[in-house]
Amino acid sequence: MEIPMIKMDQLHGEKRSETLSLLHNACAQWGFFWLENHGVDEDLMSKMKGLVNKHYEQDLEKNFYSSENAKILGCEKVPSNVDWECSFMYRHQPESNSHDIPELLRAMVSEYAEEVIKLAEQLAAAMSENLGLDKGYIEKAFSKPSVGVKVAKYPRCSHPELVMGLREHTDAGGIILLFQDELIPGLEFLKDGRWMAVPPTQGNRILVNLGDQIEVITNGTYKSICHRVLPNKNGSRLSIATFYNPGADAIICPASKLTYPSQYRFQDYLDFYSTAKFTDKVFRFQTTKAILK
Repeated sequence: MEIPMIKMDQLHGEKRSETLSLLHNACAQWGFFWLENHGVDEDLMSKMKGLVNKHYEQDLEKNFYSSENAKILGCEKVPSNVDWECSFMYRHQPESNSHDIPELLRAMVSEYAEEVIKLAEQLAAAMSENLGLDKGYIEKAFSKPSVGVKVAKYPRCSHPELVMGLREHTDAGGIILLFQDELIPGLEFLKDGRWMAVPPTQGNRILVNLGDQIEVITNGTYKSICHRVLPNKNGSRLSIATFYNPGADAIICPASKLTYPSQYRFQDYLDFYSTAKFTDKVFRFQTTKAILK
């Protein structure tokens, strides 16, 4: 199986309907997918990658290997709650913590976040449209979205079988847009009960995955997917993940158009089903709910 690929520029033009359909399938059946032709400036992405790697090599790598986390490889029993990860979090909005991040990266990471926000907004609008909601529904549901960028390196590991780069989890927030390493693999998603490796990035592709709040808002139509990172003995993996999340005070609930009817008599549903058997089941649920109002 190949991870779905969405060409964002085709949302505008003759292939719009086809591209929307591909996006809907990727969100509903996978929960993660590649983006190409996404509009984020390629020179900016390359500079971000270069500066992150430079900062790691100059300021972080030596400290990581002398840290307590790195020393666990020499333990008789390696703890299961340690991640082989070197990272920091840049909070872009609503309040920036730029003073807490390396000066080398301050201007660049802020500019990068602004570019990726535009892409996240496009995705949110297309996803809302695919669900039969107003285009601005997800963005409004997020109520002044919060945005942060997690910059991480997963250092080369001499015994990758003993530790996890990042333990398996789903993301708590909304839409996650990942710019990752073009050489070193490690990211895996759980697909149909099996771990599926995400290959290194080709060119400037961005990998998107959905967080828990998208699953709630869509009433389970789109799902957050469990993923993890494996360390690598051949090199250090780069990860720049932008989180487009609900604001802290956002009240999250399923979109009313997408919820099941609260209750109904089975025979009434069967009567309607006999005339609508070959329609989409979501349409049947929505119609049943409307009849009961």
